[in-house]
Amino acid sequence: MTPAETALQQLETWPDLSRCPAACGTGLALRSDRDEIVHFHSARDVDLHLTGQAIARLHHDIAGSTALRMVPGSRWVTVHLDCATDVDLLLSLVSVALKAHQSGPAPLGPVVTAMCNFHRVTVLPREHGADV
Repeated sequence: MTPAETALQQLETWPDLSRCPAACGTGLALRSDRDEIVHFHSARDVDLHLTGQAIARLHHDIAGSTALRMVPGSRWVTVHLDCATDVDLLLSLVSVALKAHQSGPAPLGPVVTAMCNFHRVTVLPREHGADV
């Protein structure tokens, strides 16, 4: 089972998430009642929809992670899943994303999902033996 499949299997058991096609057109998504939260694009690459506030709050903590890639101005973070620790990181950040989306203002019209980072981030493989 790939790391993304492991994460998807675990996240599908969460009552606040349901499966749908990703709005970007590539892969599967999990969404809350209000927003798409996670896009599963490949066996190892996942885009997570945080909010601007959540990214700003966590920026110093997540900026040094070798598993995370951020695009300036995007509310999405790309998570590269190489190991079980990366899956655990994704699960923790999904919890943060759910809370951030639930506490924000309710949309006033049709929900428009901002473009995720798919094709805007290049993830290079980690060096073997690097700290995880």
